[in-house]
Amino acid sequence: MKKEEIIIQTEDVKVRIIELQVGESGPFHFHTEITDNMFGISGEIIVSMKNPTGKIILKPGVHCKIEPGRVHCVSNNHNSETSKYLLVQGVGVYDFIKENA
Repeated sequence: MKKEEIIIQTEDVKVRIIELQVGESGPFHFHTEITDNMFGISGEIIVSMKNPTGKIILKPGVHCKIEPGRVHCVSNNHNSETSKYLLVQGVGVYDFIKENA
């Protein structure tokens, strides 16, 4: 089960540490205003993107940036370890729109 720790949360910025268990993933989604900045902390997180299709593997120290409107999801496909990443979201109103919603 996804576990998260909120570091900062204001009207237009949200910073969290998110932990994904082995095999766990989130749905494909996008945000209308905010940019996702993700930083690998431990293990490996796969960030899959659409339009255009792409994939980034977040390992400790690796960063990726997802612009507003880009459909994406995160997953931990690792076979043996929990993975963590730091998620910095902003600046703007937070929303989470599932693909095909």
